[in-house]
Amino acid sequence: MTLNSQTGTRDVDRLIRGLVAEIGADSVVDAAQDLSRYFRDWTGDYVGTALAVIRPATVDAVCKAVRYCAQEGVPIIPQGGNTGLVGGAIDKTGRCVILSLERLNQIRSIDPINLSAIVDAGCVLQTLKAAVAEQNCHFAVSLGAEGSAHIGGIIATNAGGTNVVKFGMTRANIMGLEVVLPDGRLWSNLLELRKDNRGPDLGQIFVGSEGIYGIITGACLKLSPALKTVETAYVGCSSFKDAMQLLNMLRAQCHEFLSGFEIISNKCLPFARLAYPDLRMPVDQSIAVHVLIELSCVAQLPLRDNLEAFLAEALEGEMIEDAVIAQNQAQAGSFWKIREGLVEGYAINGYHVRSDVSVKLSVIPNLIEQLEAMLHQDFPHWTPQTYGHAGDGNVHFIAVPPKGIDTQKTYETGRDIEAAIFRIVDDLEGSFSAEHGIGRTKRDRFCKTSDPVRVALLTAIKQTIDPAGLLNPDCLIRYEEQTCPKASVVLAETLRDI
Repeated sequence: MTLNSQTGTRDVDRLIRGLVAEIGADSVVDAAQDLSRYFRDWTGDYVGTALAVIRPATVDAVCKAVRYCAQEGVPIIPQGGNTGLVGGAIDKTGRCVILSLERLNQIRSIDPINLSAIVDAGCVLQTLKAAVAEQNCHFAVSLGAEGSAHIGGIIATNAGGTNVVKFGMTRANIMGLEVVLPDGRLWSNLLELRKDNRGPDLGQIFVGSEGIYGIITGACLKLSPALKTVETAYVGCSSFKDAMQLLNMLRAQCHEFLSGFEIISNKCLPFARLAYPDLRMPVDQSIAVHVLIELSCVAQLPLRDNLEAFLAEALEGEMIEDAVIAQNQAQAGSFWKIREGLVEGYAINGYHVRSDVSVKLSVIPNLIEQLEAMLHQDFPHWTPQTYGHAGDGNVHFIAVPPKGIDTQKTYETGRDIEAAIFRIVDDLEGSFSAEHGIGRTKRDRFCKTSDPVRVALLTAIKQTIDPAGLLNPDCLIRYEEQTCPKASVVLAETLRDI
């Protein structure tokens, strides 16, 4: 275990002995074990360390661990499946305890009549989806990393995914939460009520808060009836403009059934093959833009007939160049594998500039045109890559560096490219973080460019709930007890300046 240079071995030993006394030796990871998986995210982009790693198996143990660390003044970083992309669960300072929720992983209950499920925060998304499917239900959040992502982390980051166009972000699929507060107290609202208007919904404070206000230990999730009809098509378009016109036409005809609309530049496809070498392209790879369309509903309806008629009309109107409708679930899965292989493929390839931006649907073609023009003009040796959840306005623009140049120079240029991407997004009144969150990598930009009242309010909540700043320090906002004015002063001064 790597220790912070300012932390003595005796202090760490005393901390670990105290944690063992509170939650048991089986919940404190031995320093002799391989701790690397707790110290790096899955891409390998963010690598850190920690004072200790704990894995409590009960909510009570989480409360005891948090209470003990609060008494000792030791910061805690909550960690889920470590599938994030903004460094939100990695400790680079070596002064924190990492609290993994991986052992708190049970499905507590599924109510198919109420269409709700109560689960532990460490429950893996894929496990949950399989369990509710057995009860003829469906949980709408769908991610490429669902085989590893934990429910708690998904909620803490308000994750997006491929079905936002129909079901909304994670926030829209939450009925209640159970949260351990920074002092070790437990707040719970797992009542499974669809209507409860007894004042503001406190649970929403913790959704998207990235663990700075409390540690989510359980959640009541909103389910829907199982989808009985799902049709998937893989389409080729000559341009992003045509792809977005296709979306507009599709929504006019099938809005209530549209559950997925993904765009992929053909330049991205070799990277999907890095992850899955045996991929077969449903349409000619030379077609400029590939589109994934999914229609779904809970009834047995002839959506295939609708999709065939729609694509025939689009083909006749020269809006698309080619299209294939999946004949079965396996073929549909092979279509989605192309999209899901991109993130993994880029990680395999090595360093790249990754962005997660959103704009109004009407300006997506303009956004992509400006981004690609910027890269060609100002960074001509870098390769532009564009894909994303175009149905909800989310675009992932990637810049891949040339081979054989100095690593430090590559990183410096990468920062310049990222700044240029954000300037273009700002000019189009978009967001630099559509679904990945803020974490540590985007914290400074978030605080610098956000509405100052918003930052002041977030800081005021932090000062009220966690005045010592012990939960996930330096994530989302910059907060230190010693230098941060009282919440009321922060807010009053901000409002006065405006």
